[in-house]
Parts: sequence; C-alpha cells; structure tokens
Amino acid sequence: MAFARLKTKAFSTPEDYLIFEREAETRHEFIDGEIYQMAGEGLSHSRVCMSLAREVGNKLKGKSCEALSPKMKVRTSSASLFAYPDLTIVCGEPQFHDAKKDVLINPKVIFEVFSPSTETYDRTTKFQKYRMGNENPTDYILISQDKSFVEYFNKQAGNVWVYQSYSEVSDIFEIKTTDCELRLQEIYDRVEFEIQPDFEEFEKQ
Repeated sequence: MAFARLKTKAFSTPEDYLIFEREAETRHEFIDGEIYQMAGEGLSHSRVCMSLAREVGNKLKGKSCEALSPKMKVRTSSASLFAYPDLTIVCGEPQFHDAKKDVLINPKVIFEVFSPSTETYDRTTKFQKYRMGNENPTDYILISQDKSFVEYFNKQAGNVWVYQSYSEVSDIFEIKTTDCELRLQEIYDRVEFEIQPDFEEFEKQ
C-alpha cells in the first residue's frame, strides 16, 4: 500500500500515536516518531491478501501457530515501528503492548504484499526495523501484487538472514519455522497480471 506522511507539529511518541490511531477512521503506521497514513488497496492486492490468509489459515489448523489479520498492529521491541503487516503469524501465546490487545509484540512470521510504490520501503526500511528492532520474527515474506514473485527471508543461527526467491506459479515454498508449505498458484488465485513486453523479441525486429 502507499503511504503519505501526516504533517504533525512535533515529534510523536508511541503513546501519542496509539491515542491518535485508536480514534482514527483510517489506518496509520508509526516510524521513528512520524505518522504515515495508509492508502486503500487495489483489486490485485486484495485478492492476494485474501488468498494468502485463506491458505495460511488452513495450513495452521491444529498447530500452535495462528494467522492474524491486517488489522492487527505489530510493534518492534524498540517501539520505533508500529505497522500493519498484510498477514502475521504468531506461535504460542500472543503477547501485547498493553491491555487493549491490539498491538502484537511477538510476531513469528510477517508477510507484506507490495506494490511498485512500496517495494523499496518494504524491502529496506521496514525489513530493517523488523530485523533490528525485534528478536521475535524468524521469517519475513514479500509478495508482489503485480507479478508472480515471492521473496523469502529466513533467520538462521547468529542472526543471519537467508534469502530465497520464487517466480514460477508452479513453485512451492516452505515457511520453515511453522512447517507450512504454500503454492504460488494458490496465493495468486484470480489475480490477472499485465502482459509484460518481450524486450528480447523487440530487439530482434
């Protein structure tokens, strides 16, 4: 989703943000004292998110892990980021920022469905915040809404993150910490991709 920074008169604290957010009609994310408004989603983004939630939810039935919707906020340990992942997996007992139970602090797996406008942010700034500011996440998964493309980051011993990517609709990837396999074909169900120009063929002409 796209973001727009709100013009605030002063640096916002996490508690300022939560007071504001809990009364707001639209969703916002908090990054290093600044509040960003989240834009609405398009059809492809909505379809990917719905398919993803359905597939992950079905895979986790009967297990100790569960999937949480995009309405659940996630906070880093340093409280420098409060975000709304497109899907979150928590394992064991969920832990929260306060008694409101609307800010999760122990996410295990985080999914972000990105568009061209948020791709760089999700891959760099946001991933860095999740990675450096919270010891709990073990898997970070980026999913393109415009083409068949999934990027999977898995945390190994020594806080080393290993990268894998998948681009074929027939590909299957496993979320190692939850023993959950996902098919790209199911994630992209009903999503219609724009036909990309064949530059190699064009150059031959």
